[in-house]
Amino acid sequence: MTAPSAVPTDCYIGLMSGTSMDGADGVLVDLSGPRPVVRAAAHAPFPAELREAFGALQQPGDDEIHREAMAANALARVYAACVATLLRIAETEAGAVTAIGAHGQTIRHRPGQYDGIGYTRQSQHPALLAELTGIDVIADFRSRDIAAGGQGAPLVPALHAALFGAPDETRVICNIGGISNISIVPAAGTGRPVSGFDCGPGNALLDDWIQRHRGAPFDEDGQWAASGQVDATLLARCLDEPYFRMPPPKSTGRDLFHRHWLQDCLDACGSRVPAPADVQATLAVLTAEAIARDVRRHAADARRLIVCGGGARNGFVMARLAQLLPGVSVQTTDDFGVPVTQVEAIAFAWLARQCVHRAPGNVPTVTGAAGPRVLGALYPR
Repeated sequence: MTAPSAVPTDCYIGLMSGTSMDGADGVLVDLSGPRPVVRAAAHAPFPAELREAFGALQQPGDDEIHREAMAANALARVYAACVATLLRIAETEAGAVTAIGAHGQTIRHRPGQYDGIGYTRQSQHPALLAELTGIDVIADFRSRDIAAGGQGAPLVPALHAALFGAPDETRVICNIGGISNISIVPAAGTGRPVSGFDCGPGNALLDDWIQRHRGAPFDEDGQWAASGQVDATLLARCLDEPYFRMPPPKSTGRDLFHRHWLQDCLDACGSRVPAPADVQATLAVLTAEAIARDVRRHAADARRLIVCGGGARNGFVMARLAQLLPGVSVQTTDDFGVPVTQVEAIAFAWLARQCVHRAPGNVPTVTGAAGPRVLGALYPR
């Protein structure tokens, strides 16, 4: 996937900071050919105070407008640093980049609620990012789909289908970020459209729990989870969440799956408190179980599950997925030439290109929108 340095002919940058809130993943990608060619990839970690600020903004609080604005400014600077790194690695000038596709940091995601439309908020300051980089910025990709009655998420299934689809077998592409989602890409002969939706928690609860109890940002290879025992009572209580029974289209986030949700589940278990490692093991199995149930329910003919995102590096979760899905080959996007940490950033570079060319970026059979829509808003350099 990665190619030697050269000046791309149709060059875009994709920036993704997901619900794990660990930092920004960026790619500089040439989209002139039939498949994306990544010229550079970089990761810019969030300072601890920025991660804390975005974490606090997931729930109502005092002085939200000011706190969100300051976090958005700080995120623009993290994004700009990531862009500078990409340009340096690729030995490319800013003028060679057509646009940056910047997802922003989701702080609220409530489609379809309240007035039938609802809203979504990805915090960032795209005008500042354009000022800092000297490159056009495309942002706010989800709102147009929501305005058309959709969920605004997931937005990557079209790219998943292009990169990982196969004519002779149904495949499921699964991103395990802070939240897990799947794209179901049917074999060509089935006549079924691409579909997809958010399954439930991915790394968000796992990362929060290990940070709280061990001071680590994430569970390396799922080793701490593997040291514990799954608590059947807690797992059953977690899986009783109504979201898991909702039919697609659907999407979710930290609005639902947050530490208070987990505490409610723990409280429902009564006076018996599971050991911290047992909670971690249970949360890892929850992630795998939610994904596996959705694969069985909505893609029973799938013979391959292709995983990307940070969760693809969690050996405990990956092993449990393979156990829960006998007869399904569980692989990662690495096996198909696309590093697991680059898939979503590539997707937002592609979405930026779609916007520039006034081409639809959503998949209505995924989001439930009234039809194809051009996604994103332009902030000129």
